[in-house]
Amino acid sequence: MKVSRIAVAAAMLSVCLGNLDAAKQTRLPDAARAEQVRDLKFGMFICWSFSTFYGKEWTPTLGKDASYFKATGCDTDQWCQTARDAGMNYILFLAKHHDGFCLWDTKTTGKKVTNSPLGIDVLAKLRKSCDKYGIKLALYFSEGDWNWPGAVDGKHASGFNGSSNPEMKKAQLKELLTQYGPIEFWWMDHAAGNGGVGHADTVEWMHQFQPNTFVGFNHGTPAGRLCLRERGKAGKLGDASTTKYNKKAEGAYKGYLVAEFTYPILPKHRGGADWFYSLPKHDHLCHAPEKLYNDYAAARKFGNIFSINVGPNYQGRIRDIDVKTLKKVGAMIQSKKSN
Repeated sequence: MKVSRIAVAAAMLSVCLGNLDAAKQTRLPDAARAEQVRDLKFGMFICWSFSTFYGKEWTPTLGKDASYFKATGCDTDQWCQTARDAGMNYILFLAKHHDGFCLWDTKTTGKKVTNSPLGIDVLAKLRKSCDKYGIKLALYFSEGDWNWPGAVDGKHASGFNGSSNPEMKKAQLKELLTQYGPIEFWWMDHAAGNGGVGHADTVEWMHQFQPNTFVGFNHGTPAGRLCLRERGKAGKLGDASTTKYNKKAEGAYKGYLVAEFTYPILPKHRGGADWFYSLPKHDHLCHAPEKLYNDYAAARKFGNIFSINVGPNYQGRIRDIDVKTLKKVGAMIQSKKSN
């Protein structure tokens, strides 16, 4: 009984401290905050979840609980050191994908990493590593969830309605915003729907806890200050040619202040995932460092931020070829700075 009370007290203290940190935030003027976000420049997008072990991009939830996440390790120091060596300033981490598996110790569901064989709060561990290596933290979050009412397991949201569980969506976002320190920006994935909370209302809810966090949505009704260009490229705000999936919003919505673009470090290949760890047979595949550097340079030209995606493997480590490639990119960035 004493252990239980101590655990509850610790959890309450953590929430209170997180809320205190958020309460201290004063919303910066948009121009000043936008400049801070633009100054993030280059970062690492990390996708690590059920799909790492499924061998495909989307993992249906039927018959899968937390034990499906079979990672045997989690080397967040390696992630952050690789990012720093590559000249990166932030890590964009997948907190929850469409399958509903949470990579933090949420109180909202049992489908979470602390109930997996790994048994640790990965996001908390990553936060400590980010602070250790001087790396900022951003989060990817699937708004909807295939476990929620209205969803079709493993399928895209029909008409962008999809799943609905507004109270759980808000509770999960509150946990992430109050217990894991400042979040620079949010990459909100609309593929499973908006979870029952519209995008403008989602931004308003999130800004109660961290008014300076930037929020972007990859599909659906545009809102927030961050323009997301999934599989896109560098370019001026409002240029619809820069994005593959969100052309209408890019061309018409006037609220964007900064654009982010991202794509996987894996080139085109057959079989396996793209954004997550693919398959061992693809461990030799990687985009050339010259390509990554050129996209970094283009991002700087247009004031965009560039997130290159990597997928940690079964052991929770970034592939050797990715580490080697990103280190070369970092050397190129450093060389250009010194010339």
